[in-house]
Amino acid sequence: MAMLRRLVRSSPSLSYSSLIPPALIISCRGLTTKLFVGGLSFYTNDKGLSEAFSQYGQVIEAQIVTDRVSDRSKGFGFVTFASEDEAHKALEEMNGKALNGRVIFVDYAKPKANYGGGMPIARGPPDPIKDS
Repeated sequence: MAMLRRLVRSSPSLSYSSLIPPALIISCRGLTTKLFVGGLSFYTNDKGLSEAFSQYGQVIEAQIVTDRVSDRSKGFGFVTFASEDEAHKALEEMNGKALNGRVIFVDYAKPKANYGGGMPIARGPPDPIKDS
């Protein structure tokens, strides 16, 4: 990090934001700029969701969650805004409104829960039962 500071100070044309990938910046901002949108119509797509929320600020990402097998919408998604104020305004204005014929509800996104989806623990065969 210290080297990054020296590099930015020595070259006025560089900034921290130009050196850090946008996805990392979004994750560092926290979840206050990311909204959960539930109750979506199965006909709502990423572009439609982005357009609906873009009137309240700069939408960085709008994503509908889909089923892996059927590739069909699960009826909810997430919208990420550029600032906390824009996200708050969108939450207040869009919560309870209709979008594509369905009343949607909007809330701040919660952090992902870790369900231990990594490698399973190798347990091996059971211990033999000793006769007494």
